[in-house]
Amino acid sequence: VQLQASGGGLVQSGGSLRLSCYASGSTTFSINGMGWYRQAPGKQREFVADITKGGSIDYAESVKGRFTISRDNAKKAVYLQMNSLKPEDTAVYYCNADLYYGGKYYPGTWGQGTLVTVSS
Repeated sequence: VQLQASGGGLVQSGGSLRLSCYASGSTTFSINGMGWYRQAPGKQREFVADITKGGSIDYAESVKGRFTISRDNAKKAVYLQMNSLKPEDTAVYYCNADLYYGGKYYPGTWGQGTLVTVSS
């Protein structure tokens, strides 16, 4: 089972981007929490937002009011709508999910990152 993120790119300050992350695999699996993290150059990876299977949401203070996380359980996907982007939002964005398959729980599974660059 793997997570595939997409939607990053170059955008001007004040612009918007929408990130998507889909979970896929050749075995039957289920997903609990899903979320997004980011890592700016020279900095540690940090939490951005997450959403439970039931729809409870949490955001980092730095993105509240600008970013919106959502998920489509049928499509096994999580999205991040990013508005009013700032240069300090520049980072590689990673999706993260708590997966269950093969009789085992795999919390905090990472997808590959997608680069978001916000120019001033």
